[in-house]
Amino acid sequence: MEWFYKFPHMDDDALRGLKKAIDEGFRAFTRSYGDLIENLFSPLQSFLIAADRFMTQTPWPVIILIIVAIAWFASRSAKVVLGCLVTLLLIGYFDMWDDTMRTVSMIFVCTVLSIAIGIPIGILMARSDRVQKIVSPILDVMQTMPSFVYLIPVVMLLGIGKVPGLIAVVIYAIPPMIRLTDLGIRLVDKDVLEAADAFGTSASQKLFKVQLPLALPTIMAGINQTIMMALAMVVVASMIGVQGLGQPVLKAIANQYFTLGMFNGLAIVGIAIIFDRVSQAYGQRLQKHREIVHG
Repeated sequence: MEWFYKFPHMDDDALRGLKKAIDEGFRAFTRSYGDLIENLFSPLQSFLIAADRFMTQTPWPVIILIIVAIAWFASRSAKVVLGCLVTLLLIGYFDMWDDTMRTVSMIFVCTVLSIAIGIPIGILMARSDRVQKIVSPILDVMQTMPSFVYLIPVVMLLGIGKVPGLIAVVIYAIPPMIRLTDLGIRLVDKDVLEAADAFGTSASQKLFKVQLPLALPTIMAGINQTIMMALAMVVVASMIGVQGLGQPVLKAIANQYFTLGMFNGLAIVGIAIIFDRVSQAYGQRLQKHREIVHG
């Protein structure tokens, strides 16, 4: 009856042999192709370093002016603009400006990368049910797998630093971008598509002049969710060398510095609220514009 109480499992020696074979195979792959993979990501590293330098070395009044201008363009709301201004001034006043700018630069690069990869995949999913059936389970795994699990192969391949952290953040944050692009294109009114076909538009014209513009509010919701999920990874990414607000939080947790953790945690919340309000307001403006056009 021992089998009834103890789950039957692989022989211990066989299990150790299997694990050893997988580990040695991964190490051999890393030794053979590690440098090549690093070279492939060097343009991404350059982009990330350039964004980091711009955000940290540009005078703070210029950065605040740029962010406030973007907030006004996106929202046309004095409340949103004032909230952005007050939040940024408080962050600077409590000496968290440099870390915040590093975090913002990381989120910016992550969002650009997620858009560049996510929108084309979302378009492919919307155009092909077969592609959707293949990609959807992969996205499910990406969203449910704990972030620490996919940090392991990324760090083993690329070491500790900004690029591995960025890749880990993108893997975690990109699924909403892909899903909502697919959803937005699929929700475009069939009558509108039939009208476009009647006018003799090509497939590319229909995509860029009809489907994507009409799907833009939904795509903006995807961008919003991607930004929020990227910010949620800030502290985790700091464990593998990503500079920003996550590192002081990690230090505060390790050393029980209550105020350091609270201040930097609140700065992350403040940045999240700015990104959320600005992107949501822009999405709502696009939605209203679409309703006016259809009305």
